Amino acid sequence: MALDTGGEHNRARAAYRWLAARQRRDGSWAAEYRGGVETAPAAESNHAGYLAVGLWHSWLARGDEELVAELWPVVRRGLDLVTRMQLPGGAVGWALRPEGTPDDTALLTGNASLFQALRCGIALAALLGEAQPDWELAVTDLGTALRERPEAFADRSRFSMDWYYPVLAGAVTGTAADERLAADWDRFVVPGLGARCVADRPWVTGAETCELALALAAVGRVEAATEQVAAMQHLRHDDGSYWTGYVFADDARWPVERTTWTAAAVVLAADAISRATPASGLFPDPGALPPAGTDTDLDAPADWLPGGAGTVLP
Repeated sequence: MALDTGGEHNRARAAYRWLAARQRRDGSWAAEYRGGVETAPAAESNHAGYLAVGLWHSWLARGDEELVAELWPVVRRGLDLVTRMQLPGGAVGWALRPEGTPDDTALLTGNASLFQALRCGIALAALLGEAQPDWELAVTDLGTALRERPEAFADRSRFSMDWYYPVLAGAVTGTAADERLAADWDRFVVPGLGARCVADRPWVTGAETCELALALAAVGRVEAATEQVAAMQHLRHDDGSYWTGYVFADDARWPVERTTWTAAAVVLAADAISRATPASGLFPDPGALPPAGTDTDLDAPADWLPGGAGTVLP
């Protein structure tokens, strides 16, 4: 998605085709590959959904009808697997057991991602004129679980992703989204540094900070989103890459690595804030996007946000 945002369309297309070539017959992917070889064969539900988001983002970014037609069967197999892994309460099991049944443990962050994936898949289906009523039922039940049934998910509330992902993915919106972000703002956000990965650790991470910015932008808090992306610029290396995180209690970068996913999160957050590309509105609403350049800061200032003045990105 970041490659498409940055105009590297051929490389993005190659990445999606790499995924398509490795999809298994049941619609899944292995949890890990090294050198193109499966090294962790477990099938996780969130992996099965991600391509739908990427392909819809790619369509919004550049309107490649050929790629959409080529990858649609891959997306359909993946999301059909997701619906087969949905549990009676609406949540989706996190992985398949060895015998092929879904595990009854559901993870909130992964389920929020799947809510977004199903919505993007439904948008692709509408584009191609191939209705998917099973996905529509699945996303309705999943959205209800995300909003109203916290007991359906394993308790991982110490992780910031479980805090902001239901907002990022569009399952929680409006006043409820503001209330959710306000409830744990002081628990996770370190002023001037970014967002913690885990509430009880003195460790801020670039990817989580930029994903929080995406959630803020999705609910119209563009100034707050900008402040978060600006705050994590202390992780930027001279060559434009980004360190994964910073342990502020020790004044140390950790782990000692500069990761592509962190850089990609920066790119997507900057696009959501600036509305520089036609795909920049993916997170507020996958199926009904305002034109690029539309002012998204529609809400009155939130009293739970510190300050209120925007910060210009360096």
